[in-house]
Amino acid sequence: MYRFAPRLLIRGIAGGSRRSSAASRPFSTDLPAAPTEDAAFVEAWRKVAPNVDPPKTPLAFMKPRPPTPASIPTKLTVNFVLPYQSEIANKEVDMVIVPATTGQMGVLPGHVATIAELKPGVLSVHEGNDVTKYFVSGGFAFIHANSVTDIITVEAAPIDHIDPTLVQKGLADFTQKLNSATTDLEKAEAQIGVDVHSALNAALSG
Repeated sequence: MYRFAPRLLIRGIAGGSRRSSAASRPFSTDLPAAPTEDAAFVEAWRKVAPNVDPPKTPLAFMKPRPPTPASIPTKLTVNFVLPYQSEIANKEVDMVIVPATTGQMGVLPGHVATIAELKPGVLSVHEGNDVTKYFVSGGFAFIHANSVTDIITVEAAPIDHIDPTLVQKGLADFTQKLNSATTDLEKAEAQIGVDVHSALNAALSG
């Protein structure tokens, strides 16, 4: 692959004039949100399953993003959505702390635009002295340049809704499955269970 690099570089330089206009494009945060429905998909869905509503995506729960302000706002606007519902919609908070795969990451107003993959752990929403904590199974946090953060997770639950007894039981069960696993698939499934329940246990004890 590397032996083709000079050729690609030369092609990139030669085509630089064609891409000069692309470099001046605004950030995605300056653009309105995409339509919440794909008309072609909905039409195809209606032909296959006319009696079933088309599935929703996290985008269906979001509103168009505001433009990037000239100065850093005092609040961070947060959208926190799951595949089946919106947990937080356009809420102004002081800070959120997300369980990124690289470690706990605090997000304040004016944070640099970032996409962070999330691992099982605690998501904290800070509003003054009030802190609301959720356990999330994983997902992504999209931090935009306009002090808007979109958090999308597969599953989430408030920490105070989690039963510690069930967590301990689940951790013991998956640990036993991991020790007795004989195939790579069984080991992978058991390891995921151990990781999630270990994170749940740490969230409850922390």
